[in-house]
Amino acid sequence: MWEYTDAVRDHFLNPRNVGVLKDANAVGEVGSLACGDALKLYLKIENSRIVDASFQTFGCASAIASSSVLTDMVKGMSVEDALAVSNKDIAKALGGLPKEKMHCSVMGQEALEAAIRSWRGEPPVPHAHEGRLVCKCFGVTEEQIVKVIQENALVSVEEITNFTKAGGGCGECLEDMGEILKNVLAGGVSGKSAVGAKPVLIPDLRKSKTEAAPALSNVQRMQRVMRVLDEIIRPRLQQDGGDIELVDIDGKEVSVALRGMCTSCPSSRLTIEGFVQQTLRDQVEQDLAVREVSQ
Repeated sequence: MWEYTDAVRDHFLNPRNVGVLKDANAVGEVGSLACGDALKLYLKIENSRIVDASFQTFGCASAIASSSVLTDMVKGMSVEDALAVSNKDIAKALGGLPKEKMHCSVMGQEALEAAIRSWRGEPPVPHAHEGRLVCKCFGVTEEQIVKVIQENALVSVEEITNFTKAGGGCGECLEDMGEILKNVLAGGVSGKSAVGAKPVLIPDLRKSKTEAAPALSNVQRMQRVMRVLDEIIRPRLQQDGGDIELVDIDGKEVSVALRGMCTSCPSSRLTIEGFVQQTLRDQVEQDLAVREVSQ
């Protein structure tokens, strides 16, 4: 279990400014449910000053806390001052984050930048949509890696993973990340394509939705669901003080009960639908349905 500060616990258990801001005129969205973290930031800007902010997020305790504290931070700021907010400022406002969770603060900074760009009528943040894809598992580009290395003075591949999640999946991009880091530290990065345009081929471990798969028997389905819960889902939830219990499997309906901190998590529904159900659909069967029960 991670060691969280009192501020992180407070913002996680009592998140501020949650939900859709109906009169928002700036919206920034980063991440994806498929990657495990997603944030949608809403801003109301008047006379180049942020007068209100709210968020919707799917992710761990650190993601919720980072999003919550960010909305408090930017209220009353000018747009220019808000653009100067860094992921280090977000982490500092929380009294620090576990090194493995620094990517949550980076996600907050990127959502803020994306929202302000949308308010200005500018295209989406370039580094989030352009450039050579390095980590296919989490959709991280070379530009994102270079940016986070430079802004946070990173010196190891492990730190890059902590700040971006790149390399935290299949691991086939770790060597490429090392080359990017080497170039940045050597001062060889002045723009795009620090390592060149060689493709990074990472196999998609999930079955194609159009690929016919043999039907599973009830026993096979139960065995696979239990394995995915034990090997993938439960370890992820336990990292943030939560847990999950398999209650029943009735055909293609899986009943589970959340445990630990997950039971009081304000985004438990998203945890079930966006993480648990999606992971089981990816790893077992595409049409599985997961429902939460109280026990």
